[in-house]
Amino acid sequence: MRDETQANSAAAGDRLIRAGAIVFFLGAVATLVTVAPLLLGTKPFPTFMFGLCMLMAVGFLMAGAGVLQSIAEGRRKAREART
Repeated sequence: MRDETQANSAAAGDRLIRAGAIVFFLGAVATLVTVAPLLLGTKPFPTFMFGLCMLMAVGFLMAGAGVLQSIAEGRRKAREART
């Protein structure tokens, strides 16, 4: 079984998890940039900037979907191995 597995093979959902992590961190940076003027007492950013903060939630959902996809693939392989 070990001979069949390639070291650089990507499991199902890996790309989705990576993309979700990138989107999440972009949302985190947008959140820090948006909240900083409120804490510093300067003029706040326009309202649409607060929408960029939602990228954190979108990235989290994308990564979660990738994890669920990986779990489903693992269960599918385990089911095939039993039969």
